Amino acid sequence: MIMLIPPSGFFQRAKKLLLSEQTGRVQLKEFARRNAANALSMANMVMGMASILCSLNGHQYAACWLVLIGYLLDLADGAVARRLNACSALGAKLDDFADFTTFGIATALLLRTHNLLDNILCMCYVLAVLIRLCFFSSGIPFMYRGLPCIYSSAILACASMLTGGNMLVLRVIAIAMILFMVSHTFYPHDRVLESQAWKKMVYAGGVAMVFCSSFPPACVYYLLWSVSYILFPTVLWSCKV
Repeated sequence: MIMLIPPSGFFQRAKKLLLSEQTGRVQLKEFARRNAANALSMANMVMGMASILCSLNGHQYAACWLVLIGYLLDLADGAVARRLNACSALGAKLDDFADFTTFGIATALLLRTHNLLDNILCMCYVLAVLIRLCFFSSGIPFMYRGLPCIYSSAILACASMLTGGNMLVLRVIAIAMILFMVSHTFYPHDRVLESQAWKKMVYAGGVAMVFCSSFPPACVYYLLWSVSYILFPTVLWSCKV
């Protein structure tokens, strides 16, 4: 009776192959964990670039809606990074670039007309967003005073859709948003509105509005939430003073 005994090299190769597959799965999961928030930031940047193209081609309504989708993605990326413990310097820089694209350039183009003064207002808005992001990224606590650019962009995008692109209304709002963003003392920082629980509630309501209602109610929702970030802290600050 002949017994076939497989060579030991076969088992070693099979073991190495199994271990390499397991290592590959672990590395893939780790890669996904580390880059989940970065993927959301990239999606936010894509929304901003798409909004820019829509504005340049005269599709104002689509451009506004893409800015609001970027609003949701920006709320999500920070929460995902903290949840997965995947915060990094690269992610912070990527988030800043995405915010500057969507809430700076793309939002400013909502104000663009053939009027020279409107074009100057666009440039001033972009500079205000740049200043706001630089102060936020510098890590200096007392500099975190201006209105976050995400909320000023949401207000402008919603106002543009609800008023049909009324430039007089948009100019007044844009000037007010510029002052709120660059001011270090007039706009106070409020812990309640910047808490993660509050942001999760805003995000959940925004997603529900996107999928469960028509566009006008969703615009009103975003507008009310964004305005609350101006009125509520200002009222509390004035009461304390």
